[in-house]
Amino acid sequence: MTANELKAYAHSAGAMGCGVASIDRFGSAPEGFRPTDIFSKCQSVVVTFRQMPAGAILAENPIPYTHAAYKMYEEMDRLSMDLLRFCQTMGVDGVIIPADVPYLYWDDENKHGRGILSLKHAAVQAGLGIMGRSTIFINRDYGNMVYLGAILIDAQLEPDPLIEDFACPAGCDRCRQNCPQQAIGEKSVNQKLCRERSFFQTGRGWDLYNCNACRRLCPLRLGLKKKPVMA
Repeated sequence: MTANELKAYAHSAGAMGCGVASIDRFGSAPEGFRPTDIFSKCQSVVVTFRQMPAGAILAENPIPYTHAAYKMYEEMDRLSMDLLRFCQTMGVDGVIIPADVPYLYWDDENKHGRGILSLKHAAVQAGLGIMGRSTIFINRDYGNMVYLGAILIDAQLEPDPLIEDFACPAGCDRCRQNCPQQAIGEKSVNQKLCRERSFFQTGRGWDLYNCNACRRLCPLRLGLKKKPVMA
């Protein structure tokens, strides 16, 4: 199986982008959260994305955006499972990285969670985009409204080149300046501050997303090809 064959199948299955990262690109990842810590036979990390319908983020009520986000996670998990089935037919084994929870690591005091593999860092290493100043992943063509999925496979595929000619606009600090919690630092987000505002639970126990200013106000929300509607 070649990288091009896998990408062709990914796009036929609904991926809007697909990239490959070699495991040597994850040497600086925290111990325990590297691809080979999850799947010791891993030779390549395959990352895919799809864009959320961009208008969902503009709703004043939190339900539409929350519902769209959960559906996006389901879409990405289904796509990853389809890719694994395709790999299986090609004699390649692999495992899925969940598009969202559950977390294995959780610091309750600081409300800090960590997925078994950082999908946004994996997407950067797979040449699909950059990490914005908000620490949200941004794709050149589809902006920051993309949701990510990944699989780890035991085949060594040709990795994609890293993105080096795309970055946040010079001098732009809109995400940090408009964060109501001032939670966005130079290199990371204070998850405790962020979660105090961005998540809440209804009386029946439903978890809702209540803040998305950093994503919504970004001038690259829809990528370089389309001018975003500023709210």
